[in-house]
Amino acid sequence: MSLNVVTLVGRAGRDPEVKYFESGNVVCNVTLAVNRRSKNTDQPDWFDLEMWGKTAEVAADYVRKGKLIGVKGSLKFDYWQDRNTGANRSKPVIRVDRLELLGSKRDDEQAATTSYDEF
Repeated sequence: MSLNVVTLVGRAGRDPEVKYFESGNVVCNVTLAVNRRSKNTDQPDWFDLEMWGKTAEVAADYVRKGKLIGVKGSLKFDYWQDRNTGANRSKPVIRVDRLELLGSKRDDEQAATTSYDEF
């Protein structure tokens, strides 16, 4: 038996990056910060998320930096060869099957204000 299920709740680390293909497919990439509790401070773990199709379109329309979201999907690895060194590289990516928009409208407004004040 095999099982590859990832469930995370956290805040979007940046606005989504969306790509539309001639075939009609759409992909959306975003980072997710999930706090990891430690004795002294909360340390975020960062995850790269990949969404396709309708899920990608919803993320593109409604997810913004700081938005609280929940995701369910599977872990995969992207592999490539470094152009400069020729070394083989890889990174883990969560392929999202289900996206939940969490938090309240007030949370969204507060996140927008916080983001605005930082600049």
